[in-house]
Amino acid sequence: MRRIPLLLPSALALTFCGVASLEPAASGEPVDSCAILPFRNGSRKQVSAAASNADWLGVSVSETLRDALDLRGLVTFGRDDLQEAYQRLRLSPHSILTQASVMKIGEALDAEQIIYGEFVLHPAEAPVPGESRGSLTISARVLDRKRLRESAVFSESGAIEDLTAIEAHVAWRALSVIAPSLAPPEAEFKSIVPAVRLDAEENYIRGLMSADVQQREKFFLQAAHLDARFAHPAFELGVIHYQRKEYRDSATWLQKIGPEDVEYHHAAFLQGLALFEAGDFAGAQRAWQSIVVAVPLSQVYNNLAAAESRRNLPQAADDFRKALQADSSDPDYHFNLGYALWRTGEFAAAAESFRADLERNPDDSVATVLLGRCLKRQPFRAGDANDARLQALERIKTAYEERAYRQLKSLLETKSPDGSHP
Repeated sequence: MRRIPLLLPSALALTFCGVASLEPAASGEPVDSCAILPFRNGSRKQVSAAASNADWLGVSVSETLRDALDLRGLVTFGRDDLQEAYQRLRLSPHSILTQASVMKIGEALDAEQIIYGEFVLHPAEAPVPGESRGSLTISARVLDRKRLRESAVFSESGAIEDLTAIEAHVAWRALSVIAPSLAPPEAEFKSIVPAVRLDAEENYIRGLMSADVQQREKFFLQAAHLDARFAHPAFELGVIHYQRKEYRDSATWLQKIGPEDVEYHHAAFLQGLALFEAGDFAGAQRAWQSIVVAVPLSQVYNNLAAAESRRNLPQAADDFRKALQADSSDPDYHFNLGYALWRTGEFAAAAESFRADLERNPDDSVATVLLGRCLKRQPFRAGDANDARLQALERIKTAYEERAYRQLKSLLETKSPDGSHP
């Protein structure tokens, strides 16, 4: 599911219901937005087929760095955002990037920090089962677009089988450049980057790179089979099944994502959607409750309230109000609150909400009907066949906008001493 582009603070203020802690505080240090570009295959000039067919390693490096920096509280850009920027600038991920082109990519994304580099694979001449397939060197640097300066190149080498450890070291070096206060001792940092089997990682990345959905699914299934602890392929399989409207299968994959995984909040949000669509409203409620404190987005509160409403729970109206307080411009939030109030016989308050909905969406015919029912003080008649069409009308949100919330959280936590934002 695609992440949203950078938003202005005024728009960000409409997406959340308060600020809760996602990661340890940055000790007052501003947290910049960060783009990690696909690392270029510096092995392409080699005649070896293994070296020339190793582009997946460059994507693996950027994905692992993004995950590691996300887990330390940085705001990063997703793969879709990067692909869009490359296409807009007519650049190829295999291009040799100049400082000027890196700067342009940063400008296109509005990223303050850009990490980029290359890798060189030295495959073993005659691989022997049980021995290393070769060695790998990853070189990276950080371009600070805000301060117009660039770091020195930093590199790490090792056996290809130690890919995760090599990537973790590069990520720690990058974090030490971008946000030193967020960089713990390296041994501690490496513990948050889970070790993944090399063949599982390769299948997962090749799945990301594939344009064919069936081929993607095949790669992700193989990755999940090779390493059952690997959360990323489970998430992608959950997305595939959700898009196919195979909601039970989607929820089964998504429940494999644990709280320690970088995609946990997103997976729980999507799991809630799958369970809601499958008619498991108690399960959907639990999924959204598990993240609403950490990520108090209006859409999470709205969906949580919708699940509660389907279960006729009294707290539904209060949670619909929390969503509305965060974003009063969305007509669906007004409708949902009005619908919950009408169902409980609070006709005057419900009519006010339906009017607010119609002010923002005059073509909402269902709100018009329900406003009329409120004005006539006509309650919902559960056993009436004519009212069957007025059941289960709660409107849910499918967009998940955690990055917008984290951007705003960063702004609020990094005020200048005089109270203004930097």
